[in-house]
Amino acid sequence: MQTFKTKAFARFANREGLEDDALCDAVHLARKGLIDADLGGGVIKQRIVRKGGGRSGGFRTIMLFRSGELAFFVYGFAKSDRDNMRRDELVTFRLLADEYLSLDQPDLAAAQAVGAIIEVKCNDQAVQE
Repeated sequence: MQTFKTKAFARFANREGLEDDALCDAVHLARKGLIDADLGGGVIKQRIVRKGGGRSGGFRTIMLFRSGELAFFVYGFAKSDRDNMRRDELVTFRLLADEYLSLDQPDLAAAQAVGAIIEVKCNDQAVQE
């Protein structure tokens, strides 16, 4: 399963100290059906543990997700920063999911080449079920 983060999400992850291993763990849980919130249209909300803390006080991420195929981390926030998404944001994420989850290998390579998306490298344990 290929996993990516958008350039904007990568900035958030770097600023907050979120490592790729934590992202891989979130994808692994989602693949097992352990999804924190299915927002429909290929959009899920998944919690990520804050270093030195638990899942409840950690981060929330918005992931575009098609099990067994693709995952894109597109938005992240600390639970303490905000509660829920607005309806218009959810509509936008669903439209984004339509676009991103339909990308084929040449499109993915082109998006990586221009820096729009960055592949998240997961070890074998994190991506296998």
